[in-house]
Amino acid sequence: MTSQKKQIRMLTEGALVVAIAMVLSYIKIPTGLQYGGTIGFVMVPIILYACRWGVGPGLMAGLVFGTLKFFLSGGVAVNWESMLLDYSLAYMMVGLAGVIKNKPSMLWLGAIIGCFGRFVIHYISGVTIYAEYMPESYMGLSMHSASFYSLLYNGMYMLPSTVIAVIICVFLGKSLSKYIAGTDLK
Repeated sequence: MTSQKKQIRMLTEGALVVAIAMVLSYIKIPTGLQYGGTIGFVMVPIILYACRWGVGPGLMAGLVFGTLKFFLSGGVAVNWESMLLDYSLAYMMVGLAGVIKNKPSMLWLGAIIGCFGRFVIHYISGVTIYAEYMPESYMGLSMHSASFYSLLYNGMYMLPSTVIAVIICVFLGKSLSKYIAGTDLK
């Protein structure tokens, strides 16, 4: 396959992945958290795409998805910085799964890396932006640290979402091994 055809294929698949992730963003398990955060499947298509094409394309697909998710899927933000961190940059970090490029047997690790990248951005947002909204007590615990509050708050939806993504990637690993390995591109 020529370089130009690969690039067209990469962009086309990227657009499809963003569209699939947008559809999946409407299928979610609400957590009841005050400022957002749901459990869902949206990271899986981005992880698969990143593991096939690499970090750069994965970051770009995540960035596009996160930005669209805010505007099209009822995003919650207290200011433009929280929109940027909790949507655009957070989902962009899912593209870090691409460090496992073309290694189908390591798809689960790519999922963990991408999900952890997203968690880090949400954590930073919680410590910097949402710290002023920290309640005196949360989950029956007295809150004295924005770092601890952000860890608890973001962990409540990111941990289950990560487990879901890893399980799905483990199940899809064998059936999508040729796709992830990119054997159809050679």
